Amino acid sequence: MHASDPVSANGVLSRCVAGMSNHEKERQMTQPGTETNPLRVAIIGAGPSGFYVAEHLLQQQDYVVEIDLFDRLPTPYGLVRGGVAPDHQKIKSVTKTYEKIAAHPRVRFYGGVEFGTDLPLSLSRRLYHQIVYTTGAQTDRQMGIPGEELQGSHPATAFVAWFNGHPDFRDLTFDFSHDSAAVVGVGNVAVDVARILCRTTDELAKTDIADYALEALSQSRIKKVYMLGRRGPAQAAFTNPELRELGELPGADVWVPPAEAVLDDLSQAALEACQDRATSRKVAMISDYAKRAGTGKARKLVLRFLVSPEELYGNEANRVTGMRIVHNELYATEDGALRPRPTDVFEDLSVGLVFRSVGYQGVALPDVPFDTRRYTIPNEKGRVLHPETSQPVVGQYVSGWIKRGPSGVIGTNKPDALETVRCMLEDLRNGEVWTPDAPAPKAAEHRIHEQQPLYVSFADWQRLDAIEVAQGEAEGRPRVKFTRVADMLSALHKTPAS
Repeated sequence: MHASDPVSANGVLSRCVAGMSNHEKERQMTQPGTETNPLRVAIIGAGPSGFYVAEHLLQQQDYVVEIDLFDRLPTPYGLVRGGVAPDHQKIKSVTKTYEKIAAHPRVRFYGGVEFGTDLPLSLSRRLYHQIVYTTGAQTDRQMGIPGEELQGSHPATAFVAWFNGHPDFRDLTFDFSHDSAAVVGVGNVAVDVARILCRTTDELAKTDIADYALEALSQSRIKKVYMLGRRGPAQAAFTNPELRELGELPGADVWVPPAEAVLDDLSQAALEACQDRATSRKVAMISDYAKRAGTGKARKLVLRFLVSPEELYGNEANRVTGMRIVHNELYATEDGALRPRPTDVFEDLSVGLVFRSVGYQGVALPDVPFDTRRYTIPNEKGRVLHPETSQPVVGQYVSGWIKRGPSGVIGTNKPDALETVRCMLEDLRNGEVWTPDAPAPKAAEHRIHEQQPLYVSFADWQRLDAIEVAQGEAEGRPRVKFTRVADMLSALHKTPAS
């Protein structure tokens, strides 16, 4: 399929076979993608990107495709389970769509199988015609300031994973005994962190937050939370619904220093030029927050703009006790973008807990090309590129944040996955696929069981899901999560070999 081939409104891919030569028609009869010789695809990462790739492959009508969907954890859904805040249950309803995809007869889920260890690339080539990496951006960027390593300074990703019950993060500890905390960043993840810190115990108790996190946060003594943005209100990355929700918190007043709610001349001119209604509404909301008088709620959330952290201070025990911030001003680059630069005005904040949310980056996979500058897998429209030749690597593809970097929301991954799938099908038509020696579901199941006998199938996950939901219903909550892999396997009566 060529990149210019049409795509119908329902997302079904179509291609024109008219004008094929006899040689091309003969190749069509022998290449993968038929009932007797299905195209076998492995997807590494069972989050939104992985499911959207699977969905597009299943929707196309020209080839028969069989998909094996892998995840390092026993549970599917990636960041929808481990990254979406527990007080945002409506967003998590997208898993109903993913459930239908996973239940498709030509899709198999292998949970608890790690690429590179349980499923090396060399084995993948023997079992599949194509492989797609959809592993996301798993770590955070650092601020690069003195004191960042002090106790009490944490990546926002770790905190989010912790309160969501991610098995890798459940044993972390956070000290909520301080009066004030700071969240560096003004994206949606930063908003999630600030909002959870400001929620009351009664609010959190109605969610699927991890039990240990609910207990720890119920003892929190935090009274003030700062959110720090290095640019102005017009450049803030959070979405309007997220911002509006902050102003409706039952247990926290929201406030913006009036001087920081006013747009600088450059931002005002840019906003008038582009006439972006969403940004205008965002600026108006921030201006409204600056005019609010406190109502005496137990907590206060302060949104700050045009400030950047310069240094974290600590005590003799190497724990964070404060933060120095510098006030910024915006300037226009040659391409017209507005960037912050520091002034000579500084300020100290007394905080005992700091969460950085200044960007996220992908992690390299074993034997897979990786761009150490952009922290993504090098690619062109989803085709993985060789790091030295910049030519496509046959059989390997990428989608989602590990493809384009951390941008967009969950739904952004759907058109991104479509672009990748178009390339996959074009390469299939041209015969540019792997030639596995055991391209059958039973062969893959056998080899994967040899590598990881405790893998979790989708039917297994459905049993875990039912247990979690039942436990939640007993407590008036959406679910009570398993947070240990061992507990998941025990519930499924899967035990390690002695």
